[in-house]
Amino acid sequence: MQPAPQQPGDRDAAGPVAVWLRRDLRTADHAPLRAAAERGPVFCIYCIDPREFGATPLIGRPRTGAWRARFLIEALADLRQALRGLGGELLVRRGRPEDVLPAMAREFEWMRLYYHRHVGTEEAEVAAAVEAGMERANCPTARFAPQTLVDVDALPFAARELPEVFTRFRLAAERQGPFAEPFAAPAAITAPDGVDPGALPSLVELGLSEPEVDSRSAMTFTGGATAGGERLAQWIWRGEHLARYKETRNGLHGADYSSRLAPWLAHGCLSPRLVQAEVARFERERVRNDSTYWLTFELLWRDFFQLVLCKHGARLFWPSGLQGITVPWSDDLAMFERWRTGTTGIPLIDASMRELLATGFLSNRARQFVGSFLTKNLGIDWRFGAEWFESQLIDYDVAANWGNWCYVAGVGNDARGFRYFNIATQAHKYDREGDHVKRWCPELELLGRDTVHTPWEIPELERRMFRIDYPAPMVDLESSVERWRAAWEAAVGTSDQR
Repeated sequence: MQPAPQQPGDRDAAGPVAVWLRRDLRTADHAPLRAAAERGPVFCIYCIDPREFGATPLIGRPRTGAWRARFLIEALADLRQALRGLGGELLVRRGRPEDVLPAMAREFEWMRLYYHRHVGTEEAEVAAAVEAGMERANCPTARFAPQTLVDVDALPFAARELPEVFTRFRLAAERQGPFAEPFAAPAAITAPDGVDPGALPSLVELGLSEPEVDSRSAMTFTGGATAGGERLAQWIWRGEHLARYKETRNGLHGADYSSRLAPWLAHGCLSPRLVQAEVARFERERVRNDSTYWLTFELLWRDFFQLVLCKHGARLFWPSGLQGITVPWSDDLAMFERWRTGTTGIPLIDASMRELLATGFLSNRARQFVGSFLTKNLGIDWRFGAEWFESQLIDYDVAANWGNWCYVAGVGNDARGFRYFNIATQAHKYDREGDHVKRWCPELELLGRDTVHTPWEIPELERRMFRIDYPAPMVDLESSVERWRAAWEAAVGTSDQR
């Protein structure tokens, strides 16, 4: 069911309508755009908000790093081209939306403003400020439902009553029946006359440098719905990788072990309903099995985190998390820096962190064990890791990123005691030959499978023979886990948990 916008009032005369774009950079399956196109001239506007390019509060890194910024610029260019093909235009403006949009509303006499609601505490504050400014400009607003796979209004509970356990949410979502189909882009859009579209920003103008593509990267991500649709077609249909997804999804390297659609979903270049529609068509026309279902399962996880943030708000960002467990997290920035730069002395961790730094992407499996190492072996404040991922990931999504980090730290949803990823076990299961390590830690490339993950066990003579210039481990993997297990259990005993 396509949600209707909030009723904006009695101002129903024909006139220009504005669509405020944020993380919904596409023309298809876009409810505000479709509604606006039916009324008259459409102002499609994206604001380059300087707050998105400031520094994170804890670790002082750019909130939007070069990899994601480049993807965003590409996505805006692709959207502009798509809108022009329909007769429309993308207007790009610099400044805070609550300043830019009301000023434009007065200048161009907008009849109303349409936009998607986005989850997130800061996102909600900005939207509230925009609405207040639009009210002063005498321009009603119409808010459309967040972009989720499930119809959140049809769930048997409100957002504030969301179950804390994913399985209960999933079963309720699946009982809704078939998911809604995506709808096509408007057949035509009328662009306003005589309005400067505005230039797309460069990375330099955003205070960033052009990232260098690393030859070791398995895939280069290009922003925009065009590239997203091509990736969807290649992975599902031409390669038929969906049919084997459940067996391959824990891979560490390669272009096709997973869909890698997350960057396009995070920027709204693709909608979850569009992806799910292709899954359903593949199940009808090719095969339906556990692997095809697993992509639906993960889209539901995405929805769940969106609703978790709606329910808990700022609590998701507290060091004690949703469980209210006051672990005595360390704020040792020197230790964090070794984790961030991939110099911990633990090959599996270092390889993964170097990959993130060099590409802006990391496999789901690697995200879990590097997060576990930061919080369960080093005892570093999990929010440091969440901020670093926010800075680096092309596919950063506020709800999924912070929800997953909260979970990995043992203070989030569905936490089941002190769970951690045994790094030796992870290395044996997912990088037994050491291919992942050797790709990103070339100083270890001459080692065999028996030593590549434990170079500290190699005698000094052999280390010199192989010219191994690699740091000693920061911590002992076993004793460090036990130390932080004790700290976590003590915190549970004294915390005011839900």
